[in-house]
Amino acid sequence: MAAIQYYDVILKPVVTEKSMNAMAEKKYTFLVHPEANKSQIKEAVEKMFDGAKVKTVNTMNRVGKNKRRGMVYGKTAKTKKAIVTLTEDSKDIEIFAGL
Repeated sequence: MAAIQYYDVILKPVVTEKSMNAMAEKKYTFLVHPEANKSQIKEAVEKMFDGAKVKTVNTMNRVGKNKRRGMVYGKTAKTKKAIVTLTEDSKDIEIFAGL
């Protein structure tokens, strides 16, 4: 596979009750490219959001679930989730401001 660019790393934000409560501690949750590593995620967040300084990045791989439709079995896509913690002096991420 070709090299992953910083704008391909972050796919979409995760909007759940738990992730919204974590924003008070400057922790933001994103779905990211399955092959992206922590340093690529850090670089992508700092380039895409002005004034954001990343302190830590925690990642978790979620396996696809087995699904059945009639007699046919299949599997949903596997995903990767990243929880990005910002430093105390960094700006908040704006996309979560209206939620």
